[in-house]
Amino acid sequence: MEVNQYLSMFIDESKDHLQAMNDNLLALENAPDDISIVQHIFRSAHTLKGMSATMGFEDLAHLTHEMENVLDLLRNHKLTMDEFIFDVLFKGLDSLEAMVYDIIEGGSGKSDVSDLVRNLQSIVSGDYKSQSGPQASAAPVKSEEASSFDLDEFQISILEQSMEQGMLAYSIQVGIREDCVLKAARAYMVFEALEQNGEVIKSSPSVQDIENEKFDRSFSVYYITGLDQEALTGLVGNVSEIESVQATQLTAESLKQLQQSKQQREEEQKSVQAAAGDSSAAESKAGRQAQGAPAAKVANRTIRVDIERLDVLMNLFSELLIDRVRLESLAEEIRRNELTETVEHMARVSSDLQNIVLKLRMVPVESVFNRFPRMIRDISKTLEKKVELEITGADTELDRTVIDEIGDPLVHLLRNSVDHGVELPNERVSNGKPETGTIHLRAFHSGNHVFIEIEDDGKGIDRHKVLKTAIKNNVVTEQQAQSMEDTEVYQLLFASGFSTADKISDISGRGVGLDVVKSKIEQLGGQVSVESKLGVGTKFSIQLPLTLSIISAMLIRVGDEKYAVPLSSIVETMAIAPDKVRRVHGNPMIDYREGVIPLVSLKEVFECPDSAADKPEDLNLVIVRKGDKVISLEVDEFIGQQEIVLKSIGKYLTNLFGISGATILGDGQVSLIIDPNALFK
Repeated sequence: MEVNQYLSMFIDESKDHLQAMNDNLLALENAPDDISIVQHIFRSAHTLKGMSATMGFEDLAHLTHEMENVLDLLRNHKLTMDEFIFDVLFKGLDSLEAMVYDIIEGGSGKSDVSDLVRNLQSIVSGDYKSQSGPQASAAPVKSEEASSFDLDEFQISILEQSMEQGMLAYSIQVGIREDCVLKAARAYMVFEALEQNGEVIKSSPSVQDIENEKFDRSFSVYYITGLDQEALTGLVGNVSEIESVQATQLTAESLKQLQQSKQQREEEQKSVQAAAGDSSAAESKAGRQAQGAPAAKVANRTIRVDIERLDVLMNLFSELLIDRVRLESLAEEIRRNELTETVEHMARVSSDLQNIVLKLRMVPVESVFNRFPRMIRDISKTLEKKVELEITGADTELDRTVIDEIGDPLVHLLRNSVDHGVELPNERVSNGKPETGTIHLRAFHSGNHVFIEIEDDGKGIDRHKVLKTAIKNNVVTEQQAQSMEDTEVYQLLFASGFSTADKISDISGRGVGLDVVKSKIEQLGGQVSVESKLGVGTKFSIQLPLTLSIISAMLIRVGDEKYAVPLSSIVETMAIAPDKVRRVHGNPMIDYREGVIPLVSLKEVFECPDSAADKPEDLNLVIVRKGDKVISLEVDEFIGQQEIVLKSIGKYLTNLFGISGATILGDGQVSLIIDPNALFK
């Protein structure tokens, strides 16, 4: 099989299954008795195991198989969840995720999972409880289950008939010493001893695999004999280099359980296959499958499209848009009804097409939010805090480009909320709060922006402590500190290297994080603000543009050239008389709202040809903002507001100062897009 051909599909589907397992495992932690959740986890693990084995990722398949064994016991009520099992399953999930990401990075997906496998096997055998004593009685059932594997009806029938005739049936699990050099030879000796005293009904792995040494250090057999349990154990145990022998006598009841377990597995396999079949026929049967099985979360009615293909589609569409505008102007010149009607129809169709193309790039923010419940669980456990994460608006859609970038800033803010915001349980109780703190993670649309809020009900930000640190680090003077508003004080937290933490922890406190958050969000054309009340809680609000592929911009003219300024950066436009410009230390400044702000001439910055005829009487200014800083840009003419399609300048024009991209205007001209943030010093 050509593996690379299916690798991207394997990676995408593996990520889906890992996410589903993670979500369901978290849900199971809240409702440990809900077996239906275990069924979902088992189904995902089973599919992941099959996919990994098919692609040749043996470690991935091996670990998933061991996790599947534990899940199988859970769903058959042979085992009950406890903290140890949760921890081992979560660690297993982490390892699976690490292996998948290793494959994404071009690695082989190999990893040393022996410790995890040992832990999982100890859960299956019940050994992990042996130290605690009282639960030891459950072990024999589990060891029987551990050695159980599929028997067909004929083999079960032979076992039943033999037992009716007075023979004894056993499930035997044989372990070979780790230092054994010829495992296959020892296994052969065991089989020879067994066959001299009875009949081996079935082995796992198969006899052929055992002969070829395609097994780890243990194998299992179903066996019929007249020997009692002690004699049988002695018979196998006498073979040298055999480390352990577990012989469990089968009864009519245990055979019945095996049969039921097999039937259950077959039914589940059928349902998984049916779901896969349904998915392939989704286009033709979409309507009828709307009420599908729970597995629809994984096998839904979508197709995966490479983002680069969408970019190509967007580029082609922008070309179409330009031609449409040209046709409209031609139709206006020629003034023929047939042409005008055709162009109008084309305009309507292309408008619908534009909406669809834009929507194709939109992805629910859920794909980022999904990872946070697990992260909060782990951090709160590490810090010995009780924290609940409530997510709302996960279906809010954002451009794929923003989605890819927003994850890290949110991780920083959430970690800070748990570490600095939410108090320890005893502190909360003494402050009259519930023992468990709550962090709200919200996303919602408003106008052309998406807002993401992270709000905790913790201790809030201590204004005096922030100012004290800021003065100590020479970020502000004592005089400035006295007149600062609360919002200005909280913005100091975003200064590089600023930290008010009393001690540095693994989670935060090194003064890195919030400055990175602010920088990243501003790169995306967004803003971040903080509200806080001491003793009540803190709220971080992130404002992001809806899409980075099409933005609202103001077109301006500088000399003979047209430029676009993103509307999200513009505060207002204004015109002033040239004699209002002041000189401060040689730099041009203007009065603006009870203050003085710099005046930047775009003609000088971009070295545009100066045409005397273009000079307006007054100075036309565009006021732009970056955070709490404001500057004015001098332009020759305001052309107007327009939706523009962002286009990359390409690899030949890199590091252009003050330019973030280009766009093609309706009249076919190319206009550069100004990056206002770069103009702030």
